[in-house]
Amino acid sequence: MENTKVVFKEEGIYGEVQLFSDENKAGKMDISVSDRKLRVYHTEVNSVHEGKGFAKLLLNQLVSYAIENHLKIIPLCPYVLAQFKRHPQEYAEVWGKKNDV
Repeated sequence: MENTKVVFKEEGIYGEVQLFSDENKAGKMDISVSDRKLRVYHTEVNSVHEGKGFAKLLLNQLVSYAIENHLKIIPLCPYVLAQFKRHPQEYAEVWGKKNDV
């Protein structure tokens, strides 16, 4: 069974969105939060889990966290930026545009 969680290190600024499958870490997103902005730098899914939609599960958790905490997402990660561009209406509420960086 898959589950996701947001974990912060270094006094709540830098962290990860973590994805677990059967209690094993299957993927992560590297993030930071400051000034009401959530920056996402990198998305990674272990190769044994590629093609299972795990990156989308990470993205869903990221968006939920941003909404719950009234944050704008700055998509510096190519995967997240591509998803935001493909589905701009779906992510309009949380997408921080270039002038928000």
